[in-house]
Formats: sequence, C-alpha cells, structure tokens
Amino acid sequence: MIDSDISNLENNINPTPVRHTNRVSVLPIRLNNYERGKLKSSSYPRQENITREIIKPTRRGDQEKRRMWELKIAEGDGPFLFSTNNFVGRQFWEFNADVGTPKEKEEIEKIRQKFKDNRKNGRQHACGDLLMRMQLMKENQIDLMDIAPIRLSDDEEVTFEAVTTAVKKAVRLNRAIQAKDGHWPAESAGPLFFTPPLLIALYISGTINTILNEEHHKEMIRYFYNHQNEDGGWGFFIEGKSTMIGSTLVYVALRILGEGKNGGDGAMERGCKWILDHGSATSIPSWGKLYLSVLGVYDWEGCNPLPPEFWIIPSTFPFHPAEMWCYCRTTYMPMSYLYGKRVQGPITPLVSSLRKEIYPIPFEHINWNKQRNNCCKEDLYHPHSFLQDVLWHSLHYITEPVLKYWPFSKLRGKSLDRVVELMRYESEETRYMTIGCIEKSLQMMCWWAENPNGDEFKYHLARVPDYLWVAEDGMTMHSFGSQVWDCVFATQAIIASNITEEYADCLKKAHFYLRESQIKQNPSGDFTRMYRHITKGAWAFSDQDHGWAVSDCTAEALMCLLLLSNMPKEIVGEKVDNDRLYEAVNFLLYLQSPISGGFAVWEPPIPKPFLQLLNPSEMFADIVVEKEHLEPSACIIVALVEFNRVHPKHRNKEIELSISNGIRYLEETQWHDGSWYGYWGICFLYGTFFALRALSAAGKTYNNNEAVCKGVKFLLSKQNEEGGWGESHLSCSTEVYTPLDGNRTNLVQTSWAMLGLMFCGQVERDITPLDKAAKLLINAQMDNGDFPQQEITGAWMRNCTLHFAQYRSIFPLWALGEYRKRVW
Repeated sequence: MIDSDISNLENNINPTPVRHTNRVSVLPIRLNNYERGKLKSSSYPRQENITREIIKPTRRGDQEKRRMWELKIAEGDGPFLFSTNNFVGRQFWEFNADVGTPKEKEEIEKIRQKFKDNRKNGRQHACGDLLMRMQLMKENQIDLMDIAPIRLSDDEEVTFEAVTTAVKKAVRLNRAIQAKDGHWPAESAGPLFFTPPLLIALYISGTINTILNEEHHKEMIRYFYNHQNEDGGWGFFIEGKSTMIGSTLVYVALRILGEGKNGGDGAMERGCKWILDHGSATSIPSWGKLYLSVLGVYDWEGCNPLPPEFWIIPSTFPFHPAEMWCYCRTTYMPMSYLYGKRVQGPITPLVSSLRKEIYPIPFEHINWNKQRNNCCKEDLYHPHSFLQDVLWHSLHYITEPVLKYWPFSKLRGKSLDRVVELMRYESEETRYMTIGCIEKSLQMMCWWAENPNGDEFKYHLARVPDYLWVAEDGMTMHSFGSQVWDCVFATQAIIASNITEEYADCLKKAHFYLRESQIKQNPSGDFTRMYRHITKGAWAFSDQDHGWAVSDCTAEALMCLLLLSNMPKEIVGEKVDNDRLYEAVNFLLYLQSPISGGFAVWEPPIPKPFLQLLNPSEMFADIVVEKEHLEPSACIIVALVEFNRVHPKHRNKEIELSISNGIRYLEETQWHDGSWYGYWGICFLYGTFFALRALSAAGKTYNNNEAVCKGVKFLLSKQNEEGGWGESHLSCSTEVYTPLDGNRTNLVQTSWAMLGLMFCGQVERDITPLDKAAKLLINAQMDNGDFPQQEITGAWMRNCTLHFAQYRSIFPLWALGEYRKRVW
C-alpha cells in the first residue's frame, strides 16, 4: 500500500509550477455591517461592499455533524492554490465529519483534559502532538505493543538485549508517525505572538468567519487559555515569563475570537489587569505597536517611522536592503508599506471597546508621540542604540513631515510601488506562504489594503491552513513547518539503529520525500534585483513549495542521500542523480564566509557587524544582517566530508579548503569552558553536540585536538547525578550555562550530549557516563516506544524558544542506536 501511495504521488508531480488561474464557481460572501464597518485609511477609498471568493463557509448545521480534526497530507485543490511538486510535504488540518469513533473522541477529550491539568499543576507547557500521533498510528497500523519494554533496576547494567529492545520499539514508533509522502509531520511553534497578527489580518478584512469556523475559534481559545501564566499574563513564548507583547496580543486575539471582557472564568480580567499593572498597551514593543495600529487600537503617531523610501535607496548606500538578513528584510518590507499608508481597519464596536480596556486613560488623551520608544521592561531584551534613536527622531521630526507635501509626496508613491513589487515577487516565489508566519500575516494586511478583492489577497487566504496546527493544547499558528528538518534527523536516527529488519518501507518513503523536496531552480527572473540569491540544489526547512533555501537543511539532506546511496535499492528506492548532489554542494560552498570560514543559514554572510547598531527590534538580537552560525557550519562540514569521500572528483580541492576553513571557524568560536553556543537550540548542549560531531567527522579526536578535548570535558562536567543532562532556555538569553530547575534531566538534551561524546570516542575512554545515560533513556521509554514530552529544546534569535515536537522521538532513538552500534 505504501509503494502505491508513493507511486501515486510520483505520477502526479508537476515538473514546473502549476498555477490554478481558471476561476471556478465559488460562493460570494457579503459582510454584514458589523463585520464591514467603515474601512479607514489615508490612501484607499471606503468600501461599502466586499466580496470574498475563497472558501465556502461552513453552515452551523454542518458544524454540528463534524466531530474530529483530520491531518491532510500532500493535498491541495482550488483556484488559488498552486504547487511545484503536487503539494508533496504539505500538511494542514481539517475538521471532518466522517472520521473518528466514539472511543477516539473520548480519548481526545481525555488527553486535552490531562494537558490542562498538567498545566494547572505547573508541569510542562509543550504539547506532545498527540492528535497527529493518534491519527498516523491508526493509519499506519504498526503494532507498537507486541514487544514488551525492558525496565532496568538500579543494580542492573545495560545489556545488548535491553538496548536492542528499546531501539526496535523506537524505530517502530517513528515508522508509525511517518506520513504517506515520507515526512514526519509535527508542530513547530511556541511563540505566543505568532497567531494574533493573523487574527488581526482576518478581522480587519472581514474574512475571519469565512476562513475560520467555530471549531477553529474553539481550539485557538483553548490554546491561549492553556498557556496563560499564573500572574494573568502571557509570555513571549509559552515557557516564558509574562510580557507586554504576549499579554496584549493574546488578550486582543481572544476578544477577536469572541471572548468577553469577563470570559474564561476570570482569565480575561486577570489578563487585562496584568496589562494595566505593567504600563498598559502603550508600552508594547514596536512590532506590537504596528499590529495594534493596523487594528485601530493604537495610533500610528506612537510608532517610530518605517519609511518605504528605504527600499529605493541606491545600491551604493552604506546600508542597502539587499544586505539585510532575509527575515529582517521580509518583515520590515510589509511593515514599511503599512506605515507608509497608515493602514487601519474598520472601527467596529470591538475596536472601540478595546481602546478603553487596555489603557488607563481615554484613548484620545494619550500623548502618542511619547510612546514611540516606550517599551515595557519585561519585554526589553535589546535596547535601541543611540544611533538608532537619533535616526528615528530625524525621520519622525524632519523627513516624515516633508514627505506629506508635493513634490516629495511623489517619492512616497514611488517607494510604495517598489514595496508592492517586492512583496508580489516574494509571495509568488513561495506559493503565497512567504518566508514565515510573521511575514505571512503582514503581507495579508498589505494585500487587503492594496485591493480587498484582488487575487493576491485571495491567494494568501488559500494558504492560511498551511500555518495552523492543532494538538491537545489547542490550535496555534506555527512558524511554517519543519518537514525537511525533522525528516533528515529521523532518517539518520533510523539508519543508526542498524536494524534493517525493522526498516520496512520507511526509508524508501523518506528518500522519496527528500528527492521531491529538493529545490530544482533558482528564483525566477532577475532575482538579484529582488534581493534573492541562488537556491538551485538546496532544501528548504519545510517543503519545496516554500522555496527559501536553508544551508543546514541542505547539508543534512545531502548527508541522508549519501547514506541512502550505500544501501540496497529494495530498502531505499531509487537513488538521486549525481548532478543533484553536485548542485547541493555548489549551494553550500556559496554560503561560506571567506573571512571567518563559517557558513551562514540562508544567504552569504554580510561582514558588517556594525550595522547591528541599527537593530529596530527591542526583542531580538543579531537580526539586521546575515552572519555565520555554528550549527549550519557544523552540519555542512559533516556533509562535505562524506561527499568528498563518496564523490572525490567534484570540486575536491575547494571542498578540502572549505572543510579546513570551517574547522578553523569552529575552533575559534569555542567558549572558554569548552562549550559552543547553540543559536537554534537550547543551547550550549545543542551547540556542543553539533560542533563535536563536525570535528569528529573531519578526523579531529580527543587526543589530537584541543577543542575536542575541551568540548568533551564540558559535556562530562554537566552530567547530573542520575546520568542525564538538562539545560534551561535561560542559557540562550543570558549566554551563561543554566541547568534546569533541580538539575533535572531532559531526554532530548541527554541524547545530544550522548551523541557528542560518542562521536568523539567516549566509548573507548570511559563508557560509564554513557551507560548511565543509556539506562536513563531506556527506563524513560514509554510502552509504545515513544519518549515523554518535556521542556522545549528549540530556540532562535537568543531570546525565544521554538517547540520541535518530533525531537523527543528522534534524538533518543539516534543516541541509543549509536550506543548499541558502538558498544557491541
């Protein structure tokens, strides 16, 4: 059956993008007076009638028949959806009337209640992604209980039988939660500021009840309430302390979703109280100020300038948009459009009410100019530099007033046209997913303001389901999906098990997914004019349609293809052409810094660290220009070493030099205590795992390399009494290693530490630390072969965490597989 699934997908893959441009019959939806209100903007006319043609709304009677959420894989249809590979990798949730037995529905309610009870008792915030797991386990029909788990007592040693049993069960579990197209679906979320901007975009456009039905509302409300802190506020992310941006945006989102001021058994009142007690919404950080201005519950006068004229400055300018880090560029591009047009949605009764709820004084009495740099201390991670404040004051008091008058006003029109051109290109090149959820919501606001009935807005609405994820804690907007990222590590973990009789067809499916997810072309047209770089041969973080090439995803995917090329065809399926591997290597070499030897993530690094002084965000560090990072550098070194071994004739000398320079970068970025700072995971354990893996792959050992020796000693020094490792997310923001409270163990981080140690020969030096850790993992394994969900282990931008729900299933398997292979 699985071979049939893959064959069907292969036969329907489109070699070139197929855009559904022919209109089909759709239901026009006219907004009522409450939804429509009066559209207010300085630059577009009032609209009395708005027609929506995207999704036929669900009738209330139909909703009563529907009972369960269903995850859809590799599907897509409609006039405003198009794909480059027949939607391979696409994952979205749909509320379905025809799935689910009474027993399954009862089980779902139980796990929802269990999560809620755990949160009340102060346990973990992160979901276990149990709705997805329940569905795929049922579909894949793999018996997870026929092998009894082994439990080791305190005085028992780890045996070959015990670890083999644990590895077999873990392999079967990973097979059971693999999708039909070969990837491993999962939530990739956690920040609480992801979903509210989407709801604002849907609300101001009048499409919120068209795109979202009652079940969406219910699950989003569940999510927000589940992640409210005890003090009444909401954090920047679900494990974080309360912040103004989290609290205000979530409060506003709940009101948009229909919750009253006194809703949630007092939860709304406590949330509002936290906001007022901590300075009110006037002290929300700059991103929040912009979102609230678009909604109409903040005044544009209280925002620092984001002039769209920035996008038409000459390329000789010291700081040109092309040099911005891609996420910063694609975020502030639509922000500048919204600011340049002072876009504001309809002033509905809800908006008028919110103006009274989140401020202690009347809205019209607030001195908005004084709020431009007002930021709540709970939110302030990266204060503005003096240079940034001078620039903003100059723009606010001098430039902006001048641009209101002719002929200077013509410059604003020209610059807005350029921003629209850039946004349209970005939308089309990503199949209207954009680079991520932040830009997605911002672009939706922009295209609605540009033309509420335009096709661009409709294309964007059609891709909203790609961003919504539901689990036992409710529904949230996730980053954009981690399909490739999870697939490459799951694949390597299964291969490391070395139990071929358990593979079945999972590697064949994974191989198919990776082949079909490789980006086959560079961005269209003159992509350099659109501030884009080469992408041919690379992989994105999620799927091919997303289109944004990522270096470490490319390196790990290349590594998988190289490993799979050494395995029998009946196990892994068709092998990829060598030319595709060469293209991947070409992309990786393109991203290396000629100065430091390190590799960037998305685009070549810009050696202008002084530009970080212009960081406009109060919440993030290092966002202005692309820079080298440890993890992609380490991943690329591992892949290049293996590629050079298998394909020594392709750019051999360049690759050897690249590896040498990359090793130099790793050695120079090691911290004094022997650790490496992990930028995309928590934190020093994560970074040290990747660095030691790369150094080992390049032939560096404990005995011949000081960096390896120090890294190993760092890991051993952080092992706790029970044999595990556990690091707090506070390490990311403080840049000081911080163990979890009570020095407790996190199983994913324990797996990282084990892997780092094993790659560097710890089995031969002293196996005792590994025995203790392996025993811990074996005893922690659940009866079905999975591992418990604990704290979030992903991170980004130094100050925020990201939940990768598949990590708990992947890395313990990888660690135990390597342990079994190396010890016996």
